[in-house]
Amino acid sequence: MTVRTTYLTTRYVIDRLFAAVMLVVLSPVMVAIVIALMRSQGRPILFRQQRVGRHGEIFTILKFRTMIEGAEEIGGGYLVDDQQLVTPMGEWLRKTSLDELPQLINILRGDMAIIGPRPSVIDQYERYSEFQRRRLEVLPGVTGLAQVTYRVDAPWSKRIELDVEYIERVSPVLDATIAIRTVARILSGADSRWDQPRDEVDDLG
Repeated sequence: MTVRTTYLTTRYVIDRLFAAVMLVVLSPVMVAIVIALMRSQGRPILFRQQRVGRHGEIFTILKFRTMIEGAEEIGGGYLVDDQQLVTPMGEWLRKTSLDELPQLINILRGDMAIIGPRPSVIDQYERYSEFQRRRLEVLPGVTGLAQVTYRVDAPWSKRIELDVEYIERVSPVLDATIAIRTVARILSGADSRWDQPRDEVDDLG
C-alpha cells in the first residue's frame, strides 16, 4: 500500500466520522433551510442526480434544490435564453454553499469525501479522455483544488487538469490548504455565478 493510499484511506474514515458529527451539529440549520424552502418554492426540497464517483461507480448526489422545478429538462442548470433558472432562495443557498449540506449524507455513505474532484456528470464522463478519467482515481469531494482555484469561471477541461494535478499531489498539507481556501471563499462569497450558458463551460469532446 502506497503512502498516498494509506493517507486517503485514513482520511476517508475521518471524513465519515466528521460528517456524522456535523449532521448532528448542523441539524437545526438544515431543518431551518427545509422550512424556508417549503415556504418559498415548495417540494421537492432535495435535488437528486446520478453522478459518477470513484472508479466509475454511479451514485445519487444530494443537494438542497436551488433551481425551479424541471430546470434539468429546460437547460440542465445553465442559462437558457436569458431565463434565470435559480430561485431567489437558491441564489442565497449557492452563494453561502449551504445547498451542499446534504452531501454530508453522501460522505457518510462513502460516496464522497470532503476534498476531491467534484462528482462527474454522466454525460461529461462519457466524453472524458483517458487523461481526464484519472480524476476518478479518488472519491469525489464537496470541494477541491479546481473549486478554490477557479470556482466556476473556467471550462471543464481546465478544471479537470487541476483535478488530475490534485491526485498527483494529494497530501495533508494540500488538503489543509484547500479547506482553508474553501472557507475563505464561502465567507467572501467570491465568484459565485449561476448564469453561464453551456458552451461557456462545457468544452469536452
